Amino acid sequence: MKILGIIPARFASSRFPGKPLVDIGGKSMIQRVYEQAQKAPSLTSVAVATDDQRIYDHVLGFGGEVYMTSENHPSGTDRCYEAYQKAGGSSKFDYVINIQGDEPFIDPAIIEQMAELLDSKTEIATAVKKIKDYNMLFDPNVVKAVLALGKQCLYFSRQTLPYVRGEAPESWLDHADFYKHIGLYAYRSDVLEKIALLQPSKLENTEKLEQLRWLEHGYKIFATITEYESIGVDTPEDLGKLKDFV
Repeated sequence: MKILGIIPARFASSRFPGKPLVDIGGKSMIQRVYEQAQKAPSLTSVAVATDDQRIYDHVLGFGGEVYMTSENHPSGTDRCYEAYQKAGGSSKFDYVINIQGDEPFIDPAIIEQMAELLDSKTEIATAVKKIKDYNMLFDPNVVKAVLALGKQCLYFSRQTLPYVRGEAPESWLDHADFYKHIGLYAYRSDVLEKIALLQPSKLENTEKLEQLRWLEHGYKIFATITEYESIGVDTPEDLGKLKDFV
């Protein structure tokens, strides 16, 4: 199984411009993500996909593989698709794993967990973690995943799902399983080629979640349940969360 790990990285960000190049303990964020991803044995190759010359030159400078992609991609998946094509496409890779570029200390183990789901039959894979905190449960910025018995993803929502009928919200964690979605994706090569051509869907536009477009078009997403806690950096203030890692 040949798997390409792609790290989408944009310079422009309304909340944190230049985020991929920010210094974290002597290394840029994008270099730390790249080096962590390289520790995952399942990945045949790792590359950055960017639309900015500064990031492109920086990745080349630390010896990384990088592809320049269009400025007009609406999502990381679209950027991954262009980079995948430039890397050789289906003639070289069976799957592509989209790795978030704002988690400088991502645990390679989560990549390995996802890779275990990739058996040629799996169309799309992702990761979830069980929610144990009430603040997280009712936070609309935390995307929830609803799973079938076989770990197939039934739906994703910013709303708290499932709804626990007849019980007070403060006791819901005692009556149902809730999962936080971790935004890593693995796409089978032929599926990536198809979903990259899909137009935004009604559900996607409603919840602002691109994975709903794939579900709405009938693609199956399976999840691995992990204990790994993602620590992303969305704003300059979030850098304070990384003090225990550097």
